[in-house]
Amino acid sequence: MRDNSAWMKSFLADAGAILSPHGKTTMCPALFDLQLADGAWAITVSTLHQIQIARSFGVKRIFLANQLIGRQAIDYVMGELAADSSFEFLFLADSQENIRTIADAARKAGSKRPLHVLVELGYAGGRTGCRGLDEAVELARCIERTDGVLALRGIEGFEGLLKGADNRATLKLVENFVGQMVSLARLCDAENLFAAEPIILSAGGSAFYDVVVEGLGAAALSRPSMVLVRSGCYITHDSVLYAKAVDALRERNPGLASSRGGLTPALEVWAYVQSRPEEEKLIAGLGKRDVSYDDQPVALTWFRPGGGMESPQRLSPDHTVTRLNDQHCHMTIPAGSPLRVGDMIGFGISHPCLTFDKWRVMHVVDESYQVVSSVRTYF
Repeated sequence: MRDNSAWMKSFLADAGAILSPHGKTTMCPALFDLQLADGAWAITVSTLHQIQIARSFGVKRIFLANQLIGRQAIDYVMGELAADSSFEFLFLADSQENIRTIADAARKAGSKRPLHVLVELGYAGGRTGCRGLDEAVELARCIERTDGVLALRGIEGFEGLLKGADNRATLKLVENFVGQMVSLARLCDAENLFAAEPIILSAGGSAFYDVVVEGLGAAALSRPSMVLVRSGCYITHDSVLYAKAVDALRERNPGLASSRGGLTPALEVWAYVQSRPEEEKLIAGLGKRDVSYDDQPVALTWFRPGGGMESPQRLSPDHTVTRLNDQHCHMTIPAGSPLRVGDMIGFGISHPCLTFDKWRVMHVVDESYQVVSSVRTYF
């Protein structure tokens, strides 16, 4: 984890960008502390619960990468801003109606300082965000018409769901979308709609660190700006989903992918062999309640407790996961595999966000798999 954190810190320093890692990935304040200590500008969240957890552990700057919706959420944020002058809060908007609702609530609460908001740009078939530059500029004008109750702080977009036929096609889609974000920022800049600086230009960046930073960094606005990426998964990386993203990064930017040794999978889930009912079939005690299942986990290593092994040994690639039940893992293994009931298997996972949320306590181990500390999650 520390190597991954150092990799991100080095990349951002070279690129002249900043990081607000997505806290939803881990919901682990101990890891928030590591990320903030390594220079993270803020912690990103998605929900009211996540805002509350971050605040309860003393996070001073929160980026809500979502719309601020609902009376309870709006009231909570207003209360925190009123109670703590050092607390900074930023959120997204793609709806004029929502902007008017929030502005009305701020006026009723007697808010003493403006709420900082970023206009979110989306794309057809995507998730949230304005569907076009005209709609987004009009929303920025709507924010300005709140007469200082809300302040337009920047432009945001999420490129993570764009998917082409291959890596090259996906890259083109991402480059075009980032270009649209820059166009929106320039249009708002030309109308002097930004109410504070530095102007924030923010995208997800988890799979396209270099593309996002380079594209948004070329905006050349009339006022100071900064590029903010929000990756949360880099801290543990993974063995499938983001490993593939790094493979794509290696194709287009091999120097960055290999710098400082690159990102390393740092999250494993271990399970006992429960049964070997057939020569080439094995059942391990791990399932959908234990790991993410966007993709099947990958069997990496094995260990035999009390068997005289000094450390876990690598498993050959022909030990494959074929199916997960709630808490059973079906594997196909070679007939000559050494695995037997009672052995342990270390699995690499795909998509850290959906593995962290399965566990309330996770253990940090050294290279010898000795537990050196434990961390708690707050989902």
